[in-house]
Amino acid sequence: MLLLALSIAPGIAISLYIFLKDRYNREPKLKLFVCFLLGCLSVIPAIIIQLLSSKSTNDFFGEGVVYTAFFAYIVVALSEELSKFVMLRFYAFPKESFDEPYDGIVYSVMVGMGFATVENIGYVYQYGINTALLRMFLSVPAHGTFAVLMGYFAGKAKFVPEKRFYYLLLGVFWATFFHGTFDFFLFLQGGLVSAYVGDGLLFVGAAASFIIAIYFSRRAIKEHVATSKQLFHETQSRNL
Repeated sequence: MLLLALSIAPGIAISLYIFLKDRYNREPKLKLFVCFLLGCLSVIPAIIIQLLSSKSTNDFFGEGVVYTAFFAYIVVALSEELSKFVMLRFYAFPKESFDEPYDGIVYSVMVGMGFATVENIGYVYQYGINTALLRMFLSVPAHGTFAVLMGYFAGKAKFVPEKRFYYLLLGVFWATFFHGTFDFFLFLQGGLVSAYVGDGLLFVGAAASFIIAIYFSRRAIKEHVATSKQLFHETQSRNL
């Protein structure tokens, strides 16, 4: 029970934080719950893609930094972010309740935390409480930043139809970039590169990418929350 609680707590906490930031025009709770469930289900296509592509990737690149980079950015990060994006794009994005830019972040984070929670349960039950504590403060919040970045651009795409494809593409790109960079440094641990620079320095690289992603995520949230506040007051003024 303790492992289960530690597995699901980070995703729920981050979801609540993003939900509570939406002070002016909150989304229907049922739709948010559905997004979370869809995020849980998005683990399935990501795993299938990774299983089908891992061996061929290894055969093509062999071992080494190039293989690790391709595996981190394309096999893992892109497959996972695309799986989450599909749930966001085809369920939440068309909804009438998606009526302000910040909603992109809200819905995207719900999907992302659904994915991260299922992934976290698998890791925690396999590796135990130390992994649960480490992932609580690193891996799950990192997934949160990837989701914020994707949602930020989804929010822009919703209300700028002429640039919709461009903004949606940017959302997938930046989520994948930071996800891949984070994983790349972690995947290098224990290998040839680690023998030269050490696992500690590689961990610093992963942590640095996470911190940069937090910085951009905070800016994204601040911008869209400000827009939400402005739209709310404009609506209130028109109704007076």
